Amino acid sequence: MLILGLDPGIATTGYGLVSQVNYQLRAEGYGVVRTASSEGVAERLVHIHREISSLIRQHRPDAVAVEKLFFNKNVRTAMSVGQARGVILLAGAQGDLPLLEYTPSAVKMAVTGHGSAPKRQVQVMVQSVLGMPKMPSPDDAADALAVAICGLRHWEWDRRVEGKT
Repeated sequence: MLILGLDPGIATTGYGLVSQVNYQLRAEGYGVVRTASSEGVAERLVHIHREISSLIRQHRPDAVAVEKLFFNKNVRTAMSVGQARGVILLAGAQGDLPLLEYTPSAVKMAVTGHGSAPKRQVQVMVQSVLGMPKMPSPDDAADALAVAICGLRHWEWDRRVEGKT
């Protein structure tokens, strides 16, 4: 099983590919999709969509896991993250893949066992769970790996709830 985890953002979208074989999790790749602030919103969204679609075609994951939008005090940031999420969800749907969506607290719970764990603890656990020699970076990629881990840990349960297994 291979999950593409995504941490959406208009400037930087993190991605992480995590596989599971016999209950062992392994990072198959990670990184970020960056857009230039000099580009218009439409061009940035096209770029994100193109890159995520390319990752889907190249790696053929079994599902796409995406962090749900977290509303904070900055409405402008929330709107741009929502737009990035939209093109990411579109890319997954166009790839005919199951779309798994998790709140930040659900991701933290799946990785650390605590829904309000600090970012550093999540990153340390991602490194540990995936047996990585060094902490993944940048932060957006580490967050995307955490989303993928959450997706894998919830995969079987989610399928049962939806009556698909």
